[in-house]
Amino acid sequence: MFVALCVLFMWPSYDVIVADLVSVVIPLVKLKKSTKVVFYCHFPDLLLARHTTFLRRMYRKPIDFIEELTTGMADMILVNSRFTASIFAKTFKHLHARGIRPAVLHPAVNVDQFEKPHSYKLNFLSINRFERKKNIDLAVSAFAMLHTLEGNIHQTSNLADANLTIAGGYDRRLRENVEYLEELKSLAEREGVADRVNFVTSCSTAERNSLLSQCLCVLYTPTDEHFGIVPLEAMAAQKPVIACNSGGPVETIKNGETGFLCDPTPKDFALAMAKLIQDPEMAKRLGEQARQHVNESFSTRIFGQRLNQFLLDVAGNKQD
Repeated sequence: MFVALCVLFMWPSYDVIVADLVSVVIPLVKLKKSTKVVFYCHFPDLLLARHTTFLRRMYRKPIDFIEELTTGMADMILVNSRFTASIFAKTFKHLHARGIRPAVLHPAVNVDQFEKPHSYKLNFLSINRFERKKNIDLAVSAFAMLHTLEGNIHQTSNLADANLTIAGGYDRRLRENVEYLEELKSLAEREGVADRVNFVTSCSTAERNSLLSQCLCVLYTPTDEHFGIVPLEAMAAQKPVIACNSGGPVETIKNGETGFLCDPTPKDFALAMAKLIQDPEMAKRLGEQARQHVNESFSTRIFGQRLNQFLLDVAGNKQD
């Protein structure tokens, strides 16, 4: 809100203003005559807020109304995935009835930051915040089930050398982070794989890149993820991704070409993991194809070109 007020009073004019995350600023910046507004909606905020009690629902009711009202004031609405576009239509029914359809602009990654030499050790990597909605349990259970498939995996695959690294954002001040980490450790104990599951909390960007460079593949376990930047980072690092067959990853991962899209069950994930263990050359090939795919479709260069075209269109300067 403060930034919106600064834009309103401190600068004379703009052709287009891009608003990100919250829509409540849109009516303010549109007070500038002839200024167009593009709103980039990552996910409807009202679906992220809790409506668990009567008081919460009453508190959120006017806020949710204002969100839809102000979102509809944008001259163009962008969303981060086709999945989010479908949720947008179901959530903002009045806007949908008015014929408002958001365009899709997928986020991007800087491919060049992943330039280290690539190795393919028998290490599966999960990168996510330590939150229950990220479904990291699936990675632990799939890794454990992988060992029950040992009789079906070629003996030269050295399954005994395989391990799982679970890394991600962690804040000891957040109760859920602390509790969920302990739950995952307990699950690894119960599954009998605690000695082969490593936990890395709050890893830096450099640590993340190092982990990516040394893994066989990345396990991405959330279901119905709005977009999911981790699969792009993994593929940019030349690693295949095994992910749930829902949400944003369906739009970024080419099944069988840059990774595998699976039902969110330990068995399906374990079977996909077994394929890569049995055929390291497949892992290498999928990784190479993955990097090329990201470079061609999800690089910052491509993102910039697409965003620029959207801005030109909304400003009325359409180019052929």
